Amino acid sequence: MTETTVGVGGAAESTDMVLNIGPQHPSTHGVLRLRLVLDGERVRSAEPVIGYMHRGAEKLFEARDYRQIIMLANRHDWLSAFSNELGVVLAVERMLGMEVPERAVWTRTLLAELNRVLNHLMFLGSYPLELGGITPIFYAFREREDLQHVMEEVSGGRMHYMFNRVGGLKEDLPAGWLGRVRQAVAEVRSRMGVYDDLVLGNEIFRGRTRGVGVLARETVHAYGVSGPIARASGVDFDLRRDEPYLAYGELRDVLEVVVREEGDCLARFECLLAQTHNSLALADACLDRLEELPPGPINQRLPKVLKAPEGHTYAWTENPLGLNGYYLVSKGEKTPYRLKLRSASYNNIQALTELLPGTLVADMVAILGSLFFVVGDIDK
Repeated sequence: MTETTVGVGGAAESTDMVLNIGPQHPSTHGVLRLRLVLDGERVRSAEPVIGYMHRGAEKLFEARDYRQIIMLANRHDWLSAFSNELGVVLAVERMLGMEVPERAVWTRTLLAELNRVLNHLMFLGSYPLELGGITPIFYAFREREDLQHVMEEVSGGRMHYMFNRVGGLKEDLPAGWLGRVRQAVAEVRSRMGVYDDLVLGNEIFRGRTRGVGVLARETVHAYGVSGPIARASGVDFDLRRDEPYLAYGELRDVLEVVVREEGDCLARFECLLAQTHNSLALADACLDRLEELPPGPINQRLPKVLKAPEGHTYAWTENPLGLNGYYLVSKGEKTPYRLKLRSASYNNIQALTELLPGTLVADMVAILGSLFFVVGDIDK
């Protein structure tokens, strides 16, 4: 639906157009609606209109026990399912004061980094596609398949893994699985140069992204933007380094927090690509450690009915798209009294109200795609 308001007399030379992009539009990563006010080809104001995918997950958490909510939690960001599960089980384990076996800690760290690579590869391939370059998406899916095979082998799922459990992981690793993961990581790493040469080396891509959609550091702080988008604007913060969880405290020498100062679309893509390289290195370090560990349990034995003690806690993780927070309130029952989810995409997308005004309509898709969001992660 398009609404045009035309002035009278001298004001007739200027026309403001209210244009709706979405909620059904191929450039919006799902059912997101952008309400733009245009002055010719230039955006005067932009309002993200959300809620088209809202499923009431937080309310559903209250009617499911602590085993069942994992299934709900891994679906809001469908590209980061394992990481989504992780935040919930960490919160419940913290409420229970539960220690997780060492093999489970290192395996979780490995799978979290593999999931991070899978997430980033999707955006590394789809972002050039939105700017007119179709080739990188085919390479991205080729690399994703190598990692999906080993993720599917260990968990049984290709997208919603359901492999985390309170107290550890669902079951032990298949025989020879670590070797197959190492081979898959090596194959993906050997082909990552495609994105350096084919995408970053492309002058059209650089022309469409350099200096476009500059996000100031002050805006990052004001809107709670996090993840690669925040680091591309000079915000040097990564929860894995600054408040380590899982095994990240022992991986300080391998973990590299990639930061850029430009804050434009190109810097956001560069951060995502460099972070993918580093996640592959972290996966190798986890594999080295797992091969050194003696055999042992990968989870804790739980009672038939699991109840968290009365109280509240907050757990947060560095998800692929940014900070995810889980505020858990328990009344001592087998279901949460309240589980509030702070998702990365919800905060990140709000920055569009600052980024889009003053830009050209032609740059709108470039800016929108560079925020690397999932609509389900916005609406929950």
